[in-house]
Amino acid sequence: MSDVKFGLFYPQVGQSFGDYRDRALLAEKLGYDSIFCVDHMWQRGMPEVDHLEAWTLLSALAPSTSKIRLGALVLCNSYRNPALLAKMASTLDKISDGRLILGVGSGWMDEEYRGYGYAFPPTLERIEQLDEGLDVIKRLFTEKCADFQGKYYTLDQAYNRPAPAQGPHPPILIGGGGEKYMLKVVARHADIWNCPNNHSIEFEKRRDALRRHCDDRGRDFSEIEISEQSFIVVGADEADFKKRWEMANAFLGSTFDLENTAFRGTPEQVVEQLQKRVAQGVTFFTFLSGDFHAPDTLELIAERVLPAFA
Repeated sequence: MSDVKFGLFYPQVGQSFGDYRDRALLAEKLGYDSIFCVDHMWQRGMPEVDHLEAWTLLSALAPSTSKIRLGALVLCNSYRNPALLAKMASTLDKISDGRLILGVGSGWMDEEYRGYGYAFPPTLERIEQLDEGLDVIKRLFTEKCADFQGKYYTLDQAYNRPAPAQGPHPPILIGGGGEKYMLKVVARHADIWNCPNNHSIEFEKRRDALRRHCDDRGRDFSEIEISEQSFIVVGADEADFKKRWEMANAFLGSTFDLENTAFRGTPEQVVEQLQKRVAQGVTFFTFLSGDFHAPDTLELIAERVLPAFA
């Protein structure tokens, strides 16, 4: 289990930059692999709460940190032209000395699209745009001068210098679990597949669908790193866990199905649950703790959960 990694899924809702940076630095000190923000303009149901923009936040975190990898779960393909995103990603990968994970998805939050004046095409069209957008991004990452003519995007002798620090490009993470279309895009483009929390209850079914898409393409399924967006509610002992479980449900229970998806209990119980998921193929957990990554929780997990996978 030496290859299992733990990254923080940390939505920036209600966070000042100083607070977010401090949590990233603590995670880096404790040995976490990565930290991921979200690509939203506001938190659903909380539109008036402060919400830092994802790419600006990542760019500010890069010189503030030195080891932890940086990304978003996940960037919305609709919000940035993919050619510009390739340029932005290459620049941030250089600034961070090769620590970017480029997480992308097709977008879903319709009221946010409407609020900011973005067209909100049907689901299949958004997935097609993501698929084509990744073609554009990968060409700009790897070709000296890129040309592309697609249904949605065009390149005409486009240059992207400097190239990314990571070769051939930063790892591309795709979040999504739709079996018929989205996982087909994952099989075509992804270095990392992130199974969203709302699909994790059917994790094996989604994993097997991705394997079939890889087989159809002639791609080695083992080339794709399997990650899971998850929740962890952990207490130092049973009494501490019960208190934290009640708090987590009060805070997150109306939005997320913690009862059926959260890893929970004492550190030993959480380790056992995570090990079962590792046996199913997950090697990269991108998790949100039930108390939104309180420092003492990050320390507890680092001291009593992570060593079981080191």
